Amino acid sequence: MRLHGFVMAGVLMVFSPLLAQGGQSPYAGQEQRDMKALSGDDIQALLDGQGQGLAKAAELNQYPGLKHVLKLASPLQLSEEQHVETQRIYDAMHAEAVHLGALILDKERDLDSLFSRKAITSQQLQNLSREIARLQGELRIVHLQAHLEMARVLTPAQMDKYNELRGYQADGPAMPHNGGHHGNQ
Repeated sequence: MRLHGFVMAGVLMVFSPLLAQGGQSPYAGQEQRDMKALSGDDIQALLDGQGQGLAKAAELNQYPGLKHVLKLASPLQLSEEQHVETQRIYDAMHAEAVHLGALILDKERDLDSLFSRKAITSQQLQNLSREIARLQGELRIVHLQAHLEMARVLTPAQMDKYNELRGYQADGPAMPHNGGHHGNQ
């Protein structure tokens, strides 16, 4: 019986702070945001064309990220041609990501506004949600496509060095190299 009492006291100590909150939502305070569904960091990332982890499937499967390649240009010993090509791919990806981010924010504003005015219909909800999802998918494609293109620019040795510099294990299958600019060092 004494053990049961100690266990109950421990449980109460752990859960007392939660009970004192009166069931407060983890969203508390977010109702003050301009756009309820997105944090300031989320909004800034979309405006800046950041990846926000959208290309993790590529990055962690040996398809290098452009910003990282540009930052690691010296230890990767990028040739001038590789550097120019990487910058070109990055600039195109970034411009499209910024464009799509702005479109996503516009649709999120529309959705938030309709809810805040209590004016949303089921059809508007469906249309806006589908459009936001489509745009988010397009944004992910833009980031993943850039990783795919980057893999064609680096040599196998540079790919290995990239993975080493990024701290990735070499457990997966060898990276397929599809022609591209390999050997142009």
